[in-house]
Amino acid sequence: MNLTFILDIIYLVASVTFILGLKMLGNPETARRGNTIAATGMTLAILATIFLRPTPLPMIIYVLLFSAIAIGTIIGWMVAKKVKMTAMPQLVSLFNGMGGACAALISLIEFPEHLGSLKAITTVMAGLIIGSVSFSGSMIAFMKLNGNLNKDIRLPFYNAINNIILLITVSLAGYIIYAGGWSAVSLMQIPHFYMLAMVALGLALFYGIMFVLPIGGADMPVVISLLNSFTGLAAAAGGFLYHNMVMLTGGILVGSAGTLLTVAMCKGMNRSLFSVIFGAFGNGGAATAGGSTSPTGGTVKDISVTDTAVLMNYSKKVVIVPGYGLAVAQAQHVMHELEMLLEERGVDVKYAIHPVAGRMPGHMNVLLAESNVDYSKLVEMEDINPEFETTDVVFIVGANDVVNPAAKNNPASPIYGMPILEVERAKSIIVNKRSMNAGYAGIDNELFYNPKTSMLFGDAKKVVTELVAELKSM
Repeated sequence: MNLTFILDIIYLVASVTFILGLKMLGNPETARRGNTIAATGMTLAILATIFLRPTPLPMIIYVLLFSAIAIGTIIGWMVAKKVKMTAMPQLVSLFNGMGGACAALISLIEFPEHLGSLKAITTVMAGLIIGSVSFSGSMIAFMKLNGNLNKDIRLPFYNAINNIILLITVSLAGYIIYAGGWSAVSLMQIPHFYMLAMVALGLALFYGIMFVLPIGGADMPVVISLLNSFTGLAAAAGGFLYHNMVMLTGGILVGSAGTLLTVAMCKGMNRSLFSVIFGAFGNGGAATAGGSTSPTGGTVKDISVTDTAVLMNYSKKVVIVPGYGLAVAQAQHVMHELEMLLEERGVDVKYAIHPVAGRMPGHMNVLLAESNVDYSKLVEMEDINPEFETTDVVFIVGANDVVNPAAKNNPASPIYGMPILEVERAKSIIVNKRSMNAGYAGIDNELFYNPKTSMLFGDAKKVVTELVAELKSM
């Protein structure tokens, strides 16, 4: 049995682990095991690629390879262990950018070797441009989410500028493919083509920056997902170049998953991908920061922790709506304690999960799973909306735009048409926020002025802890 056949079998096994792991990631109860299975498959593929070569490598290459793997593993492990749930989108963006950079570097290194082959040079240029756009775009997205770039920079005619940059980049890549792929290239011509490839690299990096820079903060999760699909495509190009089936499979899975997630998020916000890229809402709005009256004259009604505890204690059904504020306050564990305490008193407790609650799909699911909330209690928007009419108390913790009735009532609102959690249909609504500041989309929330709504101001963890103490004293 030759080494190539064994390597192909291992690649097949690794590809199956990727598919199985991705499937298991769809459920919080199996996600950890799915992640381990996929990681095991990747480790197996890496070791097979290194050791099952037809010709052994020099010892110094093995030392450098495993040193790089060890350093990357340690850094990745430490960062992933220490990152807070609120910073998970930034981490995803950072890791995704590293994947794009790897794909671009592979293409740059392989470029001189494949001049003269139309198929190979087309693949190399695709990996170079897509990987570069993914890298620079992901770095800008990381800085935006991390607070390093707080403003959305929108140059005059930025759409036209971006399109011109993209056209020049694609045209240059097309020329390189045409001139360097149709016929043999002499040694004297290689530096010329290599310089052109470097220019294409620079243009692609610049385009990635310009592509993401003007996009509003509320749309950034969609952009991260889109860039993630770009990285998958770039990795697939590398797999095609090397005839490496496991690299090709992994890239296709990442690319398709990123694309599907992008579509799902756009659907969850009722926005087209075109409007996300070129419209960019989330950079301003009619927020009433610290105010107590709405533009329509409605007023805000406060409620105390004690009154909230009494209301919940005598309820038959309570629905909790978690949002980014819950994650920021790290209140998921004490929220689970509140849930258990209410259930001990015969209250039916559920969690309403909006598809884009938090900073990315699944953010709230993972956050609550971290505190051992039963997955069956997490109810998706389509299923929980009909139940609000029979709900005694809706407790909104840190969520804002996903419960804003303006999405249904105000055609002038930037979020008009976005599917929301229809909490206004409940008998009583309690909103926990630090202040009256606007949410991620930067617009005022009509729900705060609803006669059935009471505002419970304060840090989520502190407020819920006090709620638990009040209930225990009853």
